Amino acid sequence: MTQDKIDQIIDKFEAKPRALIMILMDIQHHNRWLPKEALERVSERLGVPLAKVQQIAAFYKTFSLVPKGDHELHVCTGTSCHLRGAQKVLDTVYEVAGIRPGETDSESKFSLTAVNCMGACSLGPVMMVDGQYHGRLAPSKTEDVLKNVK
Repeated sequence: MTQDKIDQIIDKFEAKPRALIMILMDIQHHNRWLPKEALERVSERLGVPLAKVQQIAAFYKTFSLVPKGDHELHVCTGTSCHLRGAQKVLDTVYEVAGIRPGETDSESKFSLTAVNCMGACSLGPVMMVDGQYHGRLAPSKTEDVLKNVK
């Protein structure tokens, strides 16, 4: 992400320190993660200490301080999904993409996150790919979903 793009985002929020979280969200939306250079630029432009910017970025789970894949996978591991086979979904993701929760594959195609609940208990086990829910997953269906991601 270029410094000009970061500056455009900051300017959109009038470089107000109270907009720090919104600025970080916007940067991550465009870049899929928050590189150190972006945090430094935000700190400089807003006049907020870098330690504070880093603290905010590290505190909220919505932010990532490491590069993410082009496609975000979220697998529900809550009680209902767990009882219905969430571990098999995670195992299939590992077999197909070679990643475990918290990892990104070597080609930066997929990033995987295990979440406690996605609010779709009746559809369990559930996986969300780029915001789209896929429910009642068996290993073969999980594999099909991953192979059809463009």
